[in-house]
Amino acid sequence: MKLPSFLKKYFWNVDFTKLDLEKDSFFVITRILEYGDIKDLCWLFKKVERKQIEEVIIKSRELSPKTANFWGLFLNLNKNKILCLKKSYQKMQRTHWAY
Repeated sequence: MKLPSFLKKYFWNVDFTKLDLEKDSFFVITRILEYGDIKDLCWLFKKVERKQIEEVIIKSRELSPKTANFWGLFLNLNKNKILCLKKSYQKMQRTHWAY
């Protein structure tokens, strides 16, 4: 399934015309959760099953801790299962970006 054009602004570094919701679901869900506005999020929650969104929140290394924490609280997820909220991951993240 092709993505609607109003989502193009979140995919600045890839060829938007080649994105497919089924094939690239993890990437698409991550970007919309991280950067999307209310319209984008409403679209996402209509098109994608909640279980799949929860899985992305738990496993994604691309979500910021702030975003992951928000969605974890919003969807009542166990914080201990969310990868980017684990202390070891946050320490690793700081070593990659020394600025």
